Amino acid sequence: MRTAVVIGTGLIGTSAALVLASRGVTVHLVDRDSTRARTAAALGAGTDRAPEGPVDLALVAVPPAHVAATLAEAMRGGIARGYLDVASVKGGPRRELEALGLDLGAYLGTHPMAGKERSGPLAASADLFEGRPWVLTPTRDTDTEVLNLALELVALCRAVPVVMDADAHDRAVALVSHTPQLISSMVAARLADADETAVRLCGQGIRDVTRIAGSDPAMWVDILSANPGPVADVLAGIAADLDETVGALRSLQSADEDKRRAGAEGVEDILRRGNAGRVRVPGKHGTAPAAYEVVAVLISDRPGELARIFADAGRAGVNVEDVRIEHATGQQAGRVQLMVEPSAAPLLTEALRERGWSIRQ
Repeated sequence: MRTAVVIGTGLIGTSAALVLASRGVTVHLVDRDSTRARTAAALGAGTDRAPEGPVDLALVAVPPAHVAATLAEAMRGGIARGYLDVASVKGGPRRELEALGLDLGAYLGTHPMAGKERSGPLAASADLFEGRPWVLTPTRDTDTEVLNLALELVALCRAVPVVMDADAHDRAVALVSHTPQLISSMVAARLADADETAVRLCGQGIRDVTRIAGSDPAMWVDILSANPGPVADVLAGIAADLDETVGALRSLQSADEDKRRAGAEGVEDILRRGNAGRVRVPGKHGTAPAAYEVVAVLISDRPGELARIFADAGRAGVNVEDVRIEHATGQQAGRVQLMVEPSAAPLLTEALRERGWSIRQ
């Protein structure tokens, strides 16, 4: 791959363009908003000048509702040898292209499983895709050359290729991406009119659940409009669980001991099912999640404190597998939770205490 056109210079398109440009590919940036294309070019993602002839790859990074029309225009114009899109929905755009009578041998639908709460070229980064799954949905009609271009792109972005059927992909992302966005937004919506005293009690749990609720609503309307059926199916199952859980909680209020026992069993059932599902979420490096020990350390909100604690952990010969920060309400301090292998926890605890850190249980 020596030349490429990236159509759509938002977060994903600009991030991919940054990678390609850094690897010596001549990248031409196209966006209906010329300001975004110029911004991406200024970031080093390529040039906003049109190519003089056909390029090796056209990467379409526009909202799902516009993918088919954008691809059709590009394919009819013969601007590239191969055409990829990175929309989060795959089945619908492919069927639209088929309905338009286009030759799909030169097209391959893809979806990098990466993103941020922020959008636009200024949110882009060349390391956005590193270690992340990148779904490819080839068909029997896909040209080998186009598949190879897609694999080259994924390799340059240091992502992990995953081959799936397009409709299976759409059902999967409905479960692991689209529904969580809606659930997060629904929980966060409860806070909008909540009493200020209640909001001040927010801790790490509510921050974790509502983190993605800060995403762009217009972007998500586009995504959900392209995959409404599978998302509705998942939500219907969650709604059934909610109804059962509400009933179980009401039973816990009963004066009847048998009803209270049944209510407790109902609540325990959903919690245990949650445990069973949670352990299936891939952990570090895509492996099964490990059972780490948490070493909690009180830390002040001063420059260099995090660097110092990581350096002290390194001097102790302990690898920090994961980290979380819990901020103290109304104080310039917080608690850093260092996740380490269980066998390393006593060593790290002792080493940090010796270096003056305050360990919290």
